[in-house]
Amino acid sequence: MDTERASPRYSDIDLWEPSDILDAMIEGQMTAVAAVRAVLVQIERAARATEMRLRDGGRLIYVGAGTSGRLAVQDGAELVPTFNWPPDRLLLLIAGGKEALLRSTEGAEDETDQALRLVEQNRISSPDVVIAVAASGTTPFTLACLRGAKRRGALTVGIANNRETPILDEADCAIPLDTGPEPIAGSTRMKAGTAQRVTLNLLSSLVMIRLGRVHEGLMVDVQAINNKLMRRSEHILRRLTGRSGHDVADALRRADGSVKLAVLLLHGCSPEDAAKVLQRAGGRLRTALQHIGKYESRTQAAAPDLSTIAEELPTALGSESTGKVGR
Repeated sequence: MDTERASPRYSDIDLWEPSDILDAMIEGQMTAVAAVRAVLVQIERAARATEMRLRDGGRLIYVGAGTSGRLAVQDGAELVPTFNWPPDRLLLLIAGGKEALLRSTEGAEDETDQALRLVEQNRISSPDVVIAVAASGTTPFTLACLRGAKRRGALTVGIANNRETPILDEADCAIPLDTGPEPIAGSTRMKAGTAQRVTLNLLSSLVMIRLGRVHEGLMVDVQAINNKLMRRSEHILRRLTGRSGHDVADALRRADGSVKLAVLLLHGCSPEDAAKVLQRAGGRLRTALQHIGKYESRTQAAAPDLSTIAEELPTALGSESTGKVGR
């Protein structure tokens, strides 16, 4: 197994000069990124499959143990504040439960019975998407979750750093990260961990973009849960609409903090019509704005009746129905 193999190149790394050690480790980080670049096709394939399941109301479920589990949980947890992903459509499963987020939990990664119980208790099924991450590709807890979820009809995405391992062989979408041996043998928090983190970031971000949660490179679904994010929401609105700070603040207030709805309000929609337009546009702000624009261009003689816009839009592509960490 490459991630566990000791490389002769690093056999005397403890005798090297600090600068040489750092050079070797940064080179390893670049190798990790190169390993991700080599599988962009597989990442795209997984993202497209994930998008289709989530449009049908499915959940995103992250599974892992140890370092891989903590990286998976981190990626999933960030989707709520960044993209306002519904917490009830997010499930984070790490071997050893919440305690394993802060310290190593010995033996938890071998608890296959617990893994299967979690699959049953959380009623994982189609159209859910399970993203299983393990450097070895053989971690019993993670593999049991993947197998159990797949039997129940969920889409499974496997991410591992060793080829021809069960997690990759049995996943619907396999993403192999060929990072090779670590400068410190078996320390997969290094190259393997970096490659996993980059892959998870690319995969989830592409899915969120495809689901319409990014507009003109901006986080238009950002959840304004603190002062910093409120300021960011106001900045996004000013940039998209060119309106004054007072108008922006008022629109955000009337839209209950939703940037997308606030944009539509600033284009003349009522709160009720804005919600209908956005729903019929499948959550895509660009689509909603395009239809408003077409409607206005067809009725130059009179102000548009915005209550009819929602009826003209295509049917919604999907609906959105507490991200929780489970053991």
